[in-house]
Amino acid sequence: MRFSANLGLLWPERPLLDRIEAAARAGFRAVEMHWPYDVPASDVAATARRTGVTLLGINTAPGNLVAGERGLGAVPGRERDFQATVDQSVEYCRLSGATAIHVMAGNVPVTEKARARDVFAANLRVAAAKAAAHQLTVLLEPLNPNDNPGYFYSTLTEAIGLIDELALPNVKLQFDVYHVARAEGDVLVKLEKYRAYIGNIQIAGVPARGEPDEGEIAYLRIFAAIDELKYAGWIGCEYRPRRDTDSGLSWMNRMGLR
Repeated sequence: MRFSANLGLLWPERPLLDRIEAAARAGFRAVEMHWPYDVPASDVAATARRTGVTLLGINTAPGNLVAGERGLGAVPGRERDFQATVDQSVEYCRLSGATAIHVMAGNVPVTEKARARDVFAANLRVAAAKAAAHQLTVLLEPLNPNDNPGYFYSTLTEAIGLIDELALPNVKLQFDVYHVARAEGDVLVKLEKYRAYIGNIQIAGVPARGEPDEGEIAYLRIFAAIDELKYAGWIGCEYRPRRDTDSGLSWMNRMGLR
């Protein structure tokens, strides 16, 4: 298993560059980031080089979080704003060395969902072309409705439908075990069914979203299935530590993973 540290949730008390260094000290060889845009990409790139850490995915900017926005990709009337977030993400990847962009869809009223899907598909086609020009992957990730009420999509079927419709080689699925378990279940079945679509995997305990050694998901079985499916990518640790991040990493020892 190749685990990456998701710096959107791990070491939350530290500034971003310190989080990269903390991840390297903890033994991680790769990191993911949510919205790193307040920190110059050149500084992130320099810290990653110095610590020997590979930069993986970042998210498109969410819009106005205070107002409840969670991205703009599927929001009718916000196409221009969304493409501006894509341009920002592509440029940040180019300068920092990150390799993937999770394109956030945003919140959409149920009454506008059909129109929103058309908007999202059209937006993704443009975004994927911009990403492909720099060898970047576009990731689609449904978010569970318990934590993200009103988000455009919550099921893998919806994401796979878009990926099939677009039929673009750099548009992949971000398979977040936590969100899949909370939204629909049957994680092992879906891992096998959608293996060919997966560009990144993320994990967290269910339902509390703490370290993956707690809750109702048997992660040793999940890891065995991932290995059996010959997935060679990274597994992002996107959980909220129960206490401090460093002591919480003992879950890897308890599960015999290092």
